[in-house]
Amino acid sequence: MALLAACGPLATTSHAALPVAVDGQALPSLAPMLERVVPAVVNINSKTHVRVNNPFMSDPFFRQFFGMQNMPRERVEQSLGSGVIIDAAKGYVLTNNHVIDGADDISVTLHDGRTLKAKLIGSDRDTDVAVIQIPAENLTALTLADSSRLRIGDFVVAIGNPFGVGQTATSGIVSGLNRSGLRGLGIQNFIQTDASINPGNSGGALVNLRGELVGINSAIYSPSGGNVGIGFAIPSNLASNVMGQLIATGSVRHGSLGVQVQSVSPEIARMLGAREDQQGAVVTQLREGSAATNAGLQTGDVIVAANGRPVLNEGDLYNAEGLAAIGSTIELKLLREGKPVTVTARIEAESVTRMDGAKLDARLAGATLADVSERARADGKSGVSVDSVAPGSRAAQIGLKAGDVVFGVGRLRVNSLAELNQLMKRGLRQVQLVVARGGDTFVVTLQ
Repeated sequence: MALLAACGPLATTSHAALPVAVDGQALPSLAPMLERVVPAVVNINSKTHVRVNNPFMSDPFFRQFFGMQNMPRERVEQSLGSGVIIDAAKGYVLTNNHVIDGADDISVTLHDGRTLKAKLIGSDRDTDVAVIQIPAENLTALTLADSSRLRIGDFVVAIGNPFGVGQTATSGIVSGLNRSGLRGLGIQNFIQTDASINPGNSGGALVNLRGELVGINSAIYSPSGGNVGIGFAIPSNLASNVMGQLIATGSVRHGSLGVQVQSVSPEIARMLGAREDQQGAVVTQLREGSAATNAGLQTGDVIVAANGRPVLNEGDLYNAEGLAAIGSTIELKLLREGKPVTVTARIEAESVTRMDGAKLDARLAGATLADVSERARADGKSGVSVDSVAPGSRAAQIGLKAGDVVFGVGRLRVNSLAELNQLMKRGLRQVQLVVARGGDTFVVTLQ
């Protein structure tokens, strides 16, 4: 069974032969380029405090009777990764969201041995991009290349801190472009490379032979955990766009058509009177006043292409939405009652209801809460997302973090911000929020 992981384990190293010259200049060694580039690639160590979900810990009798008074009620998880300095004057470092996701403490070790505390500027789970900031003293930054000019066969070098052994460079070529359809990942437009990427390389640099940043190393594909020469990097153009939004506002607005779709299965194809092997994304719901509604889409339409690229399943369409710039147009090719139809829709910013936590309850001051995204709802998820938490605020003190999802109050299920608002209006002295964080579920008590 194939394994897709965030910079998962690779057992061996692959190499690619190097050209004799670049732009007419002899290049017998990569050393001169690496001497310039390596100081801009940093090691990132993040620590996350995770609550231990033990029902006996909340009962004073059991804690005393079984001698559990001093038992830790949380554990500390550490994550090692890499990052790239992209602004030496302001100390901005680009990395993966999964490297720092939920971290309470982020430290950055520079090539010269200095270890600095980092501040989270913002992160985006859909693209797996994050920006942190370190003190701007004697830093070296990388120049961002135009990743749209990459070609299959171009030589690239991956730089990071695999397995925590120290700065490492591996060479290879661009094996593929615009890769998508990878299970378990968000918005996808990956550069594929055979340059070895290992645990700890996440967030590191993929550079061309001029030492310019063309991608941020993010994930690998491996059938058995061994190196098969398939690694993925986020293109620098996409990372740069997300980075700009994170620095400006702390969050990212993704495009949306305002439509929910489902991959066409043989059963759905038969219901629609289409070929049993028909692929695409069938429209199941349209938001009133959305871009899709205004473009004339109808329930039951099967979307088979977006801007000339095939739509084989629901993931392909959500990917096309997320990559399209807000305000741009997207051409959709459909099958409507078996007949081909083409419509053009204008991409809009995803409409998500948000609320200041203090307006819900004073004990949630400092948190910004929102309905989960349309993409998450399409995946069957529901609840209220914690968009941000101000350091030192009441929300932070009770243990909430950005990225948490509140899906219950006591034994009552919460599907939306409106439902949470109604429950909080009851004015209960003690409220237990059921929260999901990554693969963990725990209770936060407001009292």
